[in-house]
Amino acid sequence: MKEKKEKEKSVQPHPKEETLYIEEPHDKDIPEDDDSLRESESGGSESSEDEGFVNRGDGAGLDDDHRQEDVHENAETHQGVEESDSSEDEVAPRNTVGDVPLEWYKEEKHVGYDITGKKIKKKDRQDKLDSFLASADDSKNWRKIYDEYNDEEPYVDWFKWDDAKHPLSNAPEPKRRFIPSKWENKKVVEYVRAIRKGLIKFDKPKEEPRFYLLWGDDSSSTEKAAHGLAYIPAPKPKFPGHEESYNPSLEYIPTQEEINSYQLMYEEDRPKFIPKSFTSLRSVPAYENAVKESFDRCLDLYLCPRARKKRINIDPESLKPKLPSRKDLKPYPVTCYLEYRGHKGAVMSISTEASGQWIVSGSTDGTVRIWEVVTGRCLRVWEFGEAVSYVAWNPLPELPIMAVCVGPDVLILNTGLGNEEEQKRIKELLLVDKPTALEDSGNSTSWAQDDKYDAVRLKHFKTVSSVEWHRKGDYFSTVMPADILFGLILFSFYLAILIHQISKKVTQRIPFKLHGLPVSSTFHPTRSIFFISTKRNVRVYDLLKQKLIKKLESGVREVSSIAIHPGGDNVIVGSREGKLCWFDMDLSSQPYRILKCHPKDITNVAFHRSYPLFASCSDDCTAYVFHGMVYSDLNQNPLIVPLEILRGHTSTNGRACIREEMVRGLELHYVSFVRVCGAEDVMLERGCLRGSWE
Repeated sequence: MKEKKEKEKSVQPHPKEETLYIEEPHDKDIPEDDDSLRESESGGSESSEDEGFVNRGDGAGLDDDHRQEDVHENAETHQGVEESDSSEDEVAPRNTVGDVPLEWYKEEKHVGYDITGKKIKKKDRQDKLDSFLASADDSKNWRKIYDEYNDEEPYVDWFKWDDAKHPLSNAPEPKRRFIPSKWENKKVVEYVRAIRKGLIKFDKPKEEPRFYLLWGDDSSSTEKAAHGLAYIPAPKPKFPGHEESYNPSLEYIPTQEEINSYQLMYEEDRPKFIPKSFTSLRSVPAYENAVKESFDRCLDLYLCPRARKKRINIDPESLKPKLPSRKDLKPYPVTCYLEYRGHKGAVMSISTEASGQWIVSGSTDGTVRIWEVVTGRCLRVWEFGEAVSYVAWNPLPELPIMAVCVGPDVLILNTGLGNEEEQKRIKELLLVDKPTALEDSGNSTSWAQDDKYDAVRLKHFKTVSSVEWHRKGDYFSTVMPADILFGLILFSFYLAILIHQISKKVTQRIPFKLHGLPVSSTFHPTRSIFFISTKRNVRVYDLLKQKLIKKLESGVREVSSIAIHPGGDNVIVGSREGKLCWFDMDLSSQPYRILKCHPKDITNVAFHRSYPLFASCSDDCTAYVFHGMVYSDLNQNPLIVPLEILRGHTSTNGRACIREEMVRGLELHYVSFVRVCGAEDVMLERGCLRGSWE
């Protein structure tokens, strides 16, 4: 075979001879009548070949024989290709670009080249909408796959072919295809019974209305509502009256003076139509502003918003919280009932005895006075020669003593009230056996006997601002607010707040670290919990476990005072910016309500011991009384209702405070609020209570 190929390469056939053999027709195509012609042509060719063979020589003749045989073979194979009925001839030219990315042909009009090197043009593709619609109409679209290289979508039906002689399944038809289904029959019976019983209802055909409203408003038509159209009807014009008549009465026609006065008005105030009189309807001219109004109308339609705004008509009163009537919240103080006159200076602090029969007041004139609540009689007076900043009565009824803050000293005074046994116990309690000096005491306080006032004197190293008693009456706390320069030394030794015990004459520091400058402190009414308020927040400590329980974030500029609800779960905090914060300790560490009631600083806040009332007083010489109901149900929030504003004092240089208690009389029982707003007199606000006490 190799030798044969080398000979084919060495022998170059003559072009005329090659074309002669290629174009020679097949024997089958030649008719029988032309046999003689074919023989003559073959004889002539043979003679010519013999002549050429003789002239060329032996070697050349042998090569020509081989060449002729190869040419005959090539001609036969070529004829076979032309006559082949293969299906590949019907296939479109295939793309022969190979691994060339199709992105290179993205901007071209062709997609590649076929086997002959001609460009394969891209087909006109449908847009996505047309292709989607075509795919929705064609049920066999899921069988098509798009060929990116050849730009076609071949479809192959795997279940049908041309030479299919046997079906996919030659099983006989089952009998159930010719018998009615009994299950379908049962289902039909079930539907028939449901229709008869009225369980299945069909939509009734829509009846077209025979009549329509000639002058009615079709904005609420059912057709537009069914289609969900946001139909906005045009405003209906006013019906024409006598003024619009072409020949109105004389009283409707304005005079020339009235027409001239119209020109002096603003354009929006001028009448839109001026009546005129015409002899007939034919003489009425066209409307002069028709074109202008049409243009304005088109401009309004062009510039109007395309979105319809839904407005809700809400009554402003419905947005207010529904509060109970003030009549249902009585009793609470309304008017001034008594005035306690006697102090020459501003009253700085007051406190009420546990039974409600006596009150004590301290003033800047250096005196402390005990008053009888019902009569206003002054029972006793102490003179200290120095301004009294704070007074506090012991909460135990069987222990009628009180604490008085005079500068850096705290005096435990015997009020002289009570029977002989109580007085004997008080004298034993206020007896100091071994007095201690301020320098020798490790707690920076000294206990000493004061014979002048028959009291116990606790001397501190700094001015005491407030005193708060424990519910058992044996302990009390003192607060010494420090300034900025002295604060670092004071807080480093935890001496800003001290707790004292009368029975043992002992002073102890608080076992907590103070964060910020202290303002006030108080004890929990029922549990061993201690509250310390700084200028920013209120910290709640457990005295038994000696740890922090909760930190109440007030969010105000500076805290001025705090008060604990008798239940112990709610706290109110007054601030220097006139805000009052109500904290629900079971709810959150953030304020439950913030009341902005006073325009000036709040100096003191207080809860009533037995009624759902609390109050706040300010430097603006007013006291606000609120109803604060705390429910036993934890799912119900406290109810806060403002009730009354108490006025009556004038502004002086003093500190406003408030204390309240239940007053028990002989024949009538009252709810009383004692309030002092930097005045020289103590005033008692009282409201009568109807009913019996529990």
